[in-house]
Amino acid sequence: MGSKLTLTDLGILLILLGFGMAFMGVLLSILSTQRARDKQIKAGGFVMIGPIPIVFGSDRKWIGLAAILVMAFLFFVFILKGGVGL
Repeated sequence: MGSKLTLTDLGILLILLGFGMAFMGVLLSILSTQRARDKQIKAGGFVMIGPIPIVFGSDRKWIGLAAILVMAFLFFVFILKGGVGL
């Protein structure tokens, strides 16, 4: 009578876990800024919309780091997919 975890269930679980981690990150960020109002927060990241990466950041250093992360991400996706496949 054991229940099997299907790939669909695993995918939904991982998505919910991701939302939960994002929510916790926002809460922790809000709490840490409440304690240290005088500190400036610097951050950066990227979002993939289809094959198009969108890079953002609070200063040049973080934008550059996010751009490097995009290149590494695309390289690993290219390797895992096995090439272009035209």
